[in-house]
Amino acid sequence: MSIDLTMMYAFHDALRRELDRIARLTETPGNLLKATVTWDLFTTYLHIHHTSEDDALWPALRAVVPETDLALLDAMEAEHAVIDPALAAVESSTAADLAENVAVLRDRLTAHLRHEERETLPLIAATLPQQEWARFGELHRGRVGSDTGRYLPWLLDSAFDDLADRVLAGMPESFKAAYRDEWLPGYLATRGVSHS
Repeated sequence: MSIDLTMMYAFHDALRRELDRIARLTETPGNLLKATVTWDLFTTYLHIHHTSEDDALWPALRAVVPETDLALLDAMEAEHAVIDPALAAVESSTAADLAENVAVLRDRLTAHLRHEERETLPLIAATLPQQEWARFGELHRGRVGSDTGRYLPWLLDSAFDDLADRVLAGMPESFKAAYRDEWLPGYLATRGVSHS
């Protein structure tokens, strides 16, 4: 069975979408970005994702890739290491430097996502054993835990229908029903959007 990277690409798309929203929020004078649901969800899920990669994905890849690919994994870890200071800079921003610090965060994170998609995801698909990919997924899901009701609608917010359908297709019927009937309407309410 080949590794299904749908969730990884969906997560990357969600991060890019949120970076766009965060950049727009900085255009409003006096905006308290750090007090918004946008910033809260973005930072929460980015932290879960990157620590799960650091704890489960990169070590599993190191065990199976050729030595020539170890530098790529070193680069992934180094890129993660420069994202955390960029997040901290946004957290400690004043009104005067908020937009600049958000731009730095956006540049660093989008460069990392491009690099990961271009080189690391194909390496994962070609070399990582299915059970290690499943272990990474289980760790990620476990860290989301009881927040699944916010995470899944956040992940699929603005996703193309075919992507949302592919993500939801692999979920139990109880999750699909909860997503449709409870989680999505609740998430949209936090965003100030009505659900028809």
